[in-house]
Parts: sequence; C-alpha cells; structure tokens
Amino acid sequence: MKPHRVRVTHELVTAYDMLDKMHVLKQRRATAADMTAFHTDEYIHFLQRVTPETVDELTGHGSRFLVGEDNPAFEGVFEYCSISAGGSICAAERVASGSADIAINWAGGLHHAKKREASGFCYINDIVLGILELLRTHPRVLYIDIDVHHGDGVEEAFYTTDRVMTCSFHKFGEFFPGTGTQEDKGRDKGRNYSLNIPLKDGITDEAFKSLFDPIIAKIMDVYRPTAVVLQCGADSLAGDRLGCFNLTMEGHAHCVQFLRQFNIPLILLGGGGYTVKNVVRAWAYETACALGIEKDIDPNLPWNSYFEWFGPRYRLEVVSNNMDDLNVVDGLLDKVRTSALQQLQELPGAPSVGLQDVPRESLAEHLNFRYAQVERRDDLDIKLAQHARYVYDLQESDTPSDTSDDEGKSWDSDSDESRAGKNGKKPMSILTNGYLETPVGATTPIPIYDPQVQAYDQATTALPMTPHGYPYGYGGYSYGFAELDMHGAMYAQNMKRRFFHSGGPRWMETTVDDVVAKRYGVIPVPRSVGAVGRMMERGGRQVVDDDMEEDEW
Repeated sequence: MKPHRVRVTHELVTAYDMLDKMHVLKQRRATAADMTAFHTDEYIHFLQRVTPETVDELTGHGSRFLVGEDNPAFEGVFEYCSISAGGSICAAERVASGSADIAINWAGGLHHAKKREASGFCYINDIVLGILELLRTHPRVLYIDIDVHHGDGVEEAFYTTDRVMTCSFHKFGEFFPGTGTQEDKGRDKGRNYSLNIPLKDGITDEAFKSLFDPIIAKIMDVYRPTAVVLQCGADSLAGDRLGCFNLTMEGHAHCVQFLRQFNIPLILLGGGGYTVKNVVRAWAYETACALGIEKDIDPNLPWNSYFEWFGPRYRLEVVSNNMDDLNVVDGLLDKVRTSALQQLQELPGAPSVGLQDVPRESLAEHLNFRYAQVERRDDLDIKLAQHARYVYDLQESDTPSDTSDDEGKSWDSDSDESRAGKNGKKPMSILTNGYLETPVGATTPIPIYDPQVQAYDQATTALPMTPHGYPYGYGGYSYGFAELDMHGAMYAQNMKRRFFHSGGPRWMETTVDDVVAKRYGVIPVPRSVGAVGRMMERGGRQVVDDDMEEDEW
C-alpha cells in the first residue's frame, strides 16, 4: 500500500504518452473538516496528533483507533490521508459538476477504513467521502469492488440506505476481513441494496466474466445508477503476494471496459495490490482502457525510470498461473450467480429521491466567519455537562427499541459488534488472515484529563476488559456509562469517579454529585430529557418556582 506504487504508475502512464490525452489535476488536500463528513471528530483529531512515539498512549495500548498490527502509526500519516482523500473528493467534484466523464485516483480506494478506526492498511475511507460528494447532485450511486478483499468499510457506511448500492466481488472464507456473505443484503431502506459475490481461490478470467457481466448488467437495468465508482484493487491479479485469485491483466481490466460501455459517469480508484510491478501494469493498462486506446498501445514496455523493475520480460502483461479454480467445484459459480440475480429481482426498481440545490459552502464561510476560539469551559462546566449526559444515557438505556429481522444489532462502525463483523466474528489481520486476540481480564490504561493542571494522567485508572475482549465503555455494551470529555479523554466506566487534586499526588473521594451539590445544592435526577435541557439552561441550578423573574437569578 506504499504510495510508491502510484509514482511508478504515473511514470508508466507518462512513458505511454497518455497524459496528453487527459486533464491532469493537482487536487487540494482534504482538510480535517472534509474527513469528518464520515469519520468521527475524535478519530480525525487522533490522526493529526499520532506519532510512532505516542501511539501507545493515544490508542490505549492498541485498544482503539489503530487495532492490531495492520495499521502502524508512521510519520506523516495524516498528510498521507489528506492526499488520498483529497484525490477522491476532487474526482467526485469533477464528475458531479460535469467537467469529466471519467475521473481516476489510483491513490484512493482504501475501502476497509471504518468511521472511528483504521483497518486493513486503510486509515481514511476516501471512497465514502467521494460518494458523499457525488450524492450532492446524483440521486443514485453504484459502488463496485473487485479487490480480493471484501469492501466492508464502504458497505457498512451505506448499509441502511438505497441511494448507494454496493457490489463486492471478493474471496470469502478464512480470509480478511471475514465478512461479505450473500446473506448480508442491507437493512431498513437499504434492504437488498448490498450485494456480495463470495468467491474461492483460483478464479480465472472466464469464470469472473461469467459472474461480473450478467450481475452488473442486471444492476444497471434495475437500479439505474447515475454515477459509478469502481474500486480496482489489484490484489485480485494472479501472483499477488496476499491475493489468491488467478486473473490476468486483461481479465481485471475487462471490468473497466464493460462499465465504459454504459456511458455513465465513472470514477476509477486504486486499492490493494502487493506485487508492485503487476499493480503498475494493471493500472496503466486500465488508464488506457478509460481513454479507449487499449488496442493502440505497445505491449513492449517503453523506456522509463523504473524500466528494470519489469524484467525479465519487460512487457505490459500479467499472466495467469497453473493454480486450480475451486469455484467450478459443485456448481458454485451457478449458485452464486443465481442467488445474486434473485436478490436483484426482488428490488422494487430505481429508488427516487427529491434533490434540491445544496450550498457549496457552510453558513460560517458564507458569512465570512472563521473558526473562532470558543470560550474555554472550566472544570465544573465539564462535570455538569457530563452529569447531564450520564442521566440522559441512563434514560435511553431503559427505553425499549423497535427491532425487525436483524434487530438488536448495531450497524454503526463505532460499535464493538460492528468491529467484530456482522457475522459476529472477531476482527482479522490482513497480513495473516488470523483473528486478533485481546487477553481476557487485562486492563487498559485510559488517559484522564485533569483541568487543574491541563494535562493527562495516564496511570490514574484502567478499564477492566469484558469477556468479549474489549474494555468496558466501548461500543454498545450497556454495563454502565463511558463518556469522552471535551479534550477527547475517556472517563472510566463502572468505577467511582475521582478527580485528581493538583496540590499533590493524592485522590479526593469526590463524585460528580458531590461537586455539583457543594456549589448548587442537591439536584434531583430529572425525569425527562426536556428536564435535563431546562436544568442546563439554568446553569445546573434547581428552581422550584418556574415563574421566577429574570432579575432574581
């Protein structure tokens, strides 16, 4: 996943004189505000601060944000993310404005990233950010993934909507990320709008085409997308270091050629691919396919700065090998194709959506306001707000929720159930395809912010681990309460809250209620959410007479 792949691809595209046949744009880098269109504020803030030296402290020793060894913290990680995401957002803007029919960002396609954590070498989900930009002007967007790994991050982001249809062709089994069965069809309004094509090792060009062509043609006929995003992960090529398919360069590029025939706005993105010289060959050839000149280019590679990389044949080709195709056993291909077409047959037709003019800038930007520094709240304000949220969460936990068929499940990428996958499995490693284990009974230090000294105390508290292997307070577990303060630190759950006294290394046996009562008197627990809001408007004071005059405050 190193950016060097894109550099070599650019060199080969330049050597074939393709740049003169297209517009080459230098996109703006995505800002933190751009990224929070999908990702959580705390996760983006973490990416801005993390370094190899601080990663243990900021991730709670690997318990959040960067879980496992697949996603190391490195110098410049946020810069890398801003370039990748900026390219996909810029491509979507060009297509949405009608300035381009086909846009390419080989630095994008990072389809595993979740809303609040990295996964499978992917830190920022540029695909979701690009699709969100397309949805400003396009009523329906089709996302197709031909990476050998399931596009779980994109599917999860649009699992409950019918405005984006996701279709993923991937290896399924004991293989990262362990999701993507044909039973995963979407939920609520998105029911049947998530389509998965699980495959086994060794699929060839002919077998892949026998699935891709009829399924995509049916989607075009039933769903009628107004824009298409194709993730061209090259780890599905033969000979990839992590992949296990047997596709040639021509078989992989056939997907681009097939989609080009529909004359629908198209965005091509990169993705996986770990045999670099094959990745470069495939993406250069698919660039030619997008231009419609694939039959005119010489299969003998022209001279370029990386010419020696492509020995000993020095040809624009990725050939198949002699591995067995396990997909032809027991009629698996026919079963998968029939099931997919049956799911598409159940769709009611192209969903409609009412579109309106969307402002291109925020209200603050339009009024020429900049992000002004908000007056800093003191520690008591923080504790009051936390206390109100605690009461609100207690009331929410007592409210029964309506459930339907998959119900009770959380489809938010913030939740631990989502982290474990919709099939209930633990998260996997993309390198080893093994499950990530967290010792049961271990403790995880959580940074606690002390407003008195304006610093974090790393060793002050620890969260006990749940039987599921995650700290209490993460995701959807209803064992009590966990909340982030305004600085992004997590308060410990199921423990008596204590506040560090800056006068010395000792603890005050003081709870939130004690602090509030000392200043304002005893505050009874409100009975409704509205009561919480009215209490906060009064600054936390308990008022017996609601008709109290304004000057009596």
